Amino acid sequence: MFSIRKLGAIGRMYRHLNRYHRILRVLFKYGFADLVDRLHIDQYLESGLRMINRKPQEQIARLSRAERLRLVFEELGPTFIKLGQLLSTRPDLIPAEYLDELAKLQDDIPPFSIEEVRTIFAEELGRLPEDLFHYFDSEPLAAASIGQVHRARLDNGAQVVIKLLRPGIENVIAVDLEILAHIADLMEQYLEEVQGHRPPAIVQEFARSISREIDFSIELANIQRFTRQFEGNPTIHVPVVYPDLSTDRLLVMENIQGIKASQVGELREQGYDLSLIAERGANLVMEQIFVHGFFHADPHPGNIFILPDNVICFIDFGQIGRLSRKDREDFTDLVLDLVGGGDESHIVSGVLKVTVQLGEVDRESLGQDMGNLMDMYLYRSLGELEAGKILQDLLDLVSRHKLSFKPSFYLMLKTLSTAEGVGLMHDPKLELIRLAKPFMRNIRMDRMHPYRIAEEISQTGSAYLHLFRDLPDEVRAILSQLRGGRMRIGFEHRGLQSLGSALDRVSNRISFAIVLAALIVGSSLIILSDIPPHWHNIPIIGLIGFMVAGLMGFRLLLSILRHGRM
Repeated sequence: MFSIRKLGAIGRMYRHLNRYHRILRVLFKYGFADLVDRLHIDQYLESGLRMINRKPQEQIARLSRAERLRLVFEELGPTFIKLGQLLSTRPDLIPAEYLDELAKLQDDIPPFSIEEVRTIFAEELGRLPEDLFHYFDSEPLAAASIGQVHRARLDNGAQVVIKLLRPGIENVIAVDLEILAHIADLMEQYLEEVQGHRPPAIVQEFARSISREIDFSIELANIQRFTRQFEGNPTIHVPVVYPDLSTDRLLVMENIQGIKASQVGELREQGYDLSLIAERGANLVMEQIFVHGFFHADPHPGNIFILPDNVICFIDFGQIGRLSRKDREDFTDLVLDLVGGGDESHIVSGVLKVTVQLGEVDRESLGQDMGNLMDMYLYRSLGELEAGKILQDLLDLVSRHKLSFKPSFYLMLKTLSTAEGVGLMHDPKLELIRLAKPFMRNIRMDRMHPYRIAEEISQTGSAYLHLFRDLPDEVRAILSQLRGGRMRIGFEHRGLQSLGSALDRVSNRISFAIVLAALIVGSSLIILSDIPPHWHNIPIIGLIGFMVAGLMGFRLLLSILRHGRM
């Protein structure tokens, strides 16, 4: 995973000054000067900000704020495109119009050269692609900001594709993550509306996500796990991978020859059973989520191929979601109670189990809203229920009550909604809730199995046994620290960041003024001492000192006027 170093000290801040200026120029270009001002970035990059044009062009100003944000992410490149894609799955963080717009993010840039491709092969495998493959296509099949794909053929005749990581992308992402971490700290400090969402934690989550996505050895492991999960299942085909030819920057896998799920007309012309495809695809997603807890987190139509005999094939395993058994059970209880007429207080407890509280929660108000949500769906037939609509209403309700699902749940909800959308493309009569119920009921039944009960009793007993065994040592350690005066209690002050920033600014100005005064006094003494060399009978060193002092004084005055305080 990327190690995000804090910006703030002069050396660390100015190490990425050019990239920081680039980000700010793009923000100004698309009309986000108000955001930059609210974040007080001028404290760190004041001299650079004065040289940046803050006014967006007229045609840009006519766009909506959500559209302009999408354009910002697209222009800033891979890190910000991936961040936008992550935010598009988080309705708890941004409004719905931003979600829809960020979902349109395009990741299409020119490919890198064949010489760079050969360099990657030489560095990773010690051989050139022409030596490893019977045939290698030097023209890329696809190119994106993270990497690109080439076609090839092995000596045994197998058709493969090779994913290659774009050269230098790790350094680009590392720099952007450090700048994003700094901006997140400023957001938490100055933007009250986002403080409850902990922006620094979101950047850390994003860093973990993108670290996994650019490590192709992780994608290789994901495909191998999928192969084991669905071994013997004739309704799915998992691409074959070649570990001996793959590294963390290079992945060789089977070239899937099929029809994309988005090409519905061609599937119909070729005689495929569209309703069977829709049901199989939905069931496979359900099995991934509710049986294995390990699921493809980006099942859009372009990532699904249909093979002969209506076999489903997923590709691109870079984004994977995981759910623990407890998470699957808690979510199952919540959904079944919600559509099955469970007790409101029980449903409220279920909501609190699968969410994180961002503030004070009014359980009574939450219970009333959950009751209203149940009334909307309880008496409808399964054919009238849309999983995506139910999940979106649940997300809206949770956000209104200052609650947030765990990140893994957002991936799961996005996956379910996407799977339903793909299924409805092929069969408008698809009922995702009907297909999901057997999987959810199996989870409940499994919890009542004697073996499972015995396992939980054993685990609980073992945990208490370890607790009682370790308790004397823990108590002894605490008492020892108390007796030796080594006990420390940490306090976290909230809301004092702005005061600290103001004190820093004041101390910096005082230091600046002291240096300025010393420079004026020193220059005056040099002139009075008539120290050579001279220019028009005036000591040059003293004259230079006065000129520097004048520039420093002018800059100090500008800084004070800019902040609106004399």
